[in-house]
Amino acid sequence: MSIKLKAGIRNVAGKGAARSVRNNKKVPAVVYGEKKTPIAIELNGKEWVELIKKPGLRTKLFEIETPNGIENAMLMDIQYHPVSDAPIHVDFKRIDVAKPVSVVVPIELLNFETAKGLKMGGTLNFAVRKVAIVAKVNDIPEKITVDLAALNIGDVVHGSALKLPAGVELGLRQADLAFVIIGGKMAEEADAAKPAAAAKDAKGAKGAKAPAKAAAPAKDAKPAAKPAAKKK
Repeated sequence: MSIKLKAGIRNVAGKGAARSVRNNKKVPAVVYGEKKTPIAIELNGKEWVELIKKPGLRTKLFEIETPNGIENAMLMDIQYHPVSDAPIHVDFKRIDVAKPVSVVVPIELLNFETAKGLKMGGTLNFAVRKVAIVAKVNDIPEKITVDLAALNIGDVVHGSALKLPAGVELGLRQADLAFVIIGGKMAEEADAAKPAAAAKDAKGAKGAKAPAKAAAPAKDAKPAAKPAAKKK
């Protein structure tokens, strides 16, 4: 679902003009891309501050209504004031809604509490938490889910095994990435390792040599000289 914004046109650019926009409780922004001339716009400051509290804005289509028409764009960057942390500038990039775009979306794990491998004592390694995908903007999902329920110890979920919605493809070099790993040893393996370890310890104890006895003094060795008596 797209996000609709209303924006005014900024006819004057530069730091001074941007400062004046912010003084009027608005946020300066720019829309560029698609081989068209960039346009400088201004957003309602209060509305924008409330909007950016919502997650996933970088994968949404923005329909920006300006006096010159509607711009279809995606959010690329937000600059914040170093002290107040208030947004001071926004960058949007125009897109063609008929063409696929490359974005990054988060991975969400399901059924952590009932995961088979974890209940058997395995450990979860959530190695890669975001995945790069390619899709038309209206087909971009908010997240990709991984179901842990049936995963056993030793199982690995690579990018090629992720379940993607219709119209969504993996980005470059994502197929071989290990996103989720259930580490640890199966119970049989752990039990089999115990006798081998015990046998190794027993063998080491048996082969250990007793400490060497102190060497006896030689037969013709002279006794150590007694210390001279002190003169009174």
